[in-house]
Amino acid sequence: MSSEMTVGDLIDLLSGCDRSVPVRQAMNPFFPMAHRLAQVLQSVDEADRTVVYLAEGPDPDAQIGHLPPEVAIALTWQGPVQAPARRPRRRAGGH
Repeated sequence: MSSEMTVGDLIDLLSGCDRSVPVRQAMNPFFPMAHRLAQVLQSVDEADRTVVYLAEGPDPDAQIGHLPPEVAIALTWQGPVQAPARRPRRRAGGH
């Protein structure tokens, strides 16, 4: 039993999504970035198993930018961040 997502799993997950919206890939949990997907390629891996790769295209703007924080939090790549507690302002004269 493999823990890898299968094409069938991906189709099932995508079937509930709006077919007209763009597909993006979230990458690098330590520096979360969003990438545009451009290709779906089927090949074989080093163990001679058939695999499907979702790949970004060759466009220089394929990496869109930072992943929205709520997505990184949902992926558990980062925890919710709260602003530090406010300290009282110091007044002139030390009071």
